[in-house]
Amino acid sequence: MSVKLISKLAVAIAIATATTASISVPALAVPESAAVSNAKAALAHSAIIEAAHAAAFAHSAQTGLGAKSELVASDVMVDANGKQHVRFSQSFRGIPVEGGDIVVHLDSASRFLGVTRATPATVSVPTVTAKLTSDQARTKAAARVSHGVAGAAKLIVQHLDGKSVLAYRIDVVPSDGVIDNARTVLIDASSGAVLDSTPVTDGFISPRVHEKLRAAGERATPTTAAGDKVASRSASQAADFPTAATGTGNTIFSGSITLNTTQTGTNSFTLVDSTRGNTEIRDGRHTSSVTSTIFDTSGVLNDADNVWGNGSTTDNTTPAVDAQYGLASTYDFYKSTFNRSGINNDGVGSHGVVHFSTNYGNAAWYDGCHCMLYGDGDGRTFTKPLVQLDVTGHELTHGVVSATAKLQTSSNPSIGNEPGALNESLADIFASGVEFTTANPLNPGNYLVGEQLGLAQTFLRRLDHPSLDKLEGAIDYWSTTTPRTEVHAGSGVSSHAFYLLAEGSGSKTINGVTYDSATFDGQPVTGIGRDAALAIFYQALTRYMVSTTNFHAARTATLNAAADLYGTGSTEYNAVDRAWAAVNVTASNG
Repeated sequence: MSVKLISKLAVAIAIATATTASISVPALAVPESAAVSNAKAALAHSAIIEAAHAAAFAHSAQTGLGAKSELVASDVMVDANGKQHVRFSQSFRGIPVEGGDIVVHLDSASRFLGVTRATPATVSVPTVTAKLTSDQARTKAAARVSHGVAGAAKLIVQHLDGKSVLAYRIDVVPSDGVIDNARTVLIDASSGAVLDSTPVTDGFISPRVHEKLRAAGERATPTTAAGDKVASRSASQAADFPTAATGTGNTIFSGSITLNTTQTGTNSFTLVDSTRGNTEIRDGRHTSSVTSTIFDTSGVLNDADNVWGNGSTTDNTTPAVDAQYGLASTYDFYKSTFNRSGINNDGVGSHGVVHFSTNYGNAAWYDGCHCMLYGDGDGRTFTKPLVQLDVTGHELTHGVVSATAKLQTSSNPSIGNEPGALNESLADIFASGVEFTTANPLNPGNYLVGEQLGLAQTFLRRLDHPSLDKLEGAIDYWSTTTPRTEVHAGSGVSSHAFYLLAEGSGSKTINGVTYDSATFDGQPVTGIGRDAALAIFYQALTRYMVSTTNFHAARTATLNAAADLYGTGSTEYNAVDRAWAAVNVTASNG
């Protein structure tokens, strides 16, 4: 049995802030520094990791670990009642495993309670020596994309549906730089067969929506909300730079807003928000080069008077103001709602690049740079930058999912599309939460997604009645065909369940928007409120979902989350069960 533990130093650096509930430590007579406090938390987490690691191998019948399995902790979470959850990635003989992730659950005394697994079988391949060379694999992968350029080939073990295969993982981008066509390709390291091919980025506008809009000749006409311009706020007069400053932004879609910036000189400011972990937007200058360093090589945005943008695209900085507002608002939502500090819960702010590519009518989260990419529009269907608040909330949530459950989008039918659909759904759910929490008077919270795009449909997707979305053909209820439904369309199932859990069925008006949500079985659902519903779905995502979680597993995950937060048999627990039944996801039809 191979054992691999994160060192205490690595724990201190990587996951000192990973918990969303404090671990009790003895009070000191004098205030502790943040470093001392973090060090204590890191030591506590290290002990939890060691206990979870030992329990995982001691209970190998449940966890599925073998003699050549290795585990590395990626997250530690401690609930208010002391219950502990440790998320592990898995390696086999030193080779990373995709689809072998597990979450080990312990009680407050670090005793084993159970495990959540991505797949039921034990990882095992006869050899970790590839027959294909990496160059041969890159050539095969490049052929999957028109004029494809293959990146580095990384040897992995693909583990799904009870089968393990040694494979190369290769990102392929088209030479024309159209990132929506870039793919992550898995090549069998023995046979050369293509095992999987999935999009590199999570674009807000799916290819099928683009195709429908272009075929119909529709030109989106978003309504802007620049509002009154606000005069510059007083900049810090401190002689020592850089220092935090407060400025004004004039956005395209959210009116005039306050911006936290950094003063670098007497008449010099940058769009860096040190109050939110150095959250920053940079200017991509229309580069189409998709690399892990795209943010680092993009231009730092500077301003002389700390008044940014003019509410119109005539000012090159205005889209950056909208984007920065979205990054800050999403950071605040996760911090105030779940005590999550940044995408990785490490206190580091989000990064983004505006003016990405040329005629790019989309926005996307790109794991390669761990950043947002915003296009200015394609000049045909989307004529303005895609920097709306819920666009950013949606895409940054993909980052949170990537940092936690890593829900897969897979072309492999043995997994199906439900994990990817759940990923899209969670992005819509928490994007809606961002809007409600931000409470911008020009863009009040709602259960619509993409309502500021200017589509004739008046929204892109909606949570209360997903099938009203005719562009993506979203579905309201689960059926046996759902695992093969395109991810944006299939996302309607869990989005609908969330809406019913939060607001209940029937007709109602919230912030001026009318909703009317029906149920599969015709029976009513009583909502428990948006705050409780968000808490349950977040608890489920971070503690009980793994890379292959489908809708029925999501039902179990949210029931477990409701039990953690409110108790088994509570009103909230029963409402979760009822909400999933209302979209035809039940214990009996799984």
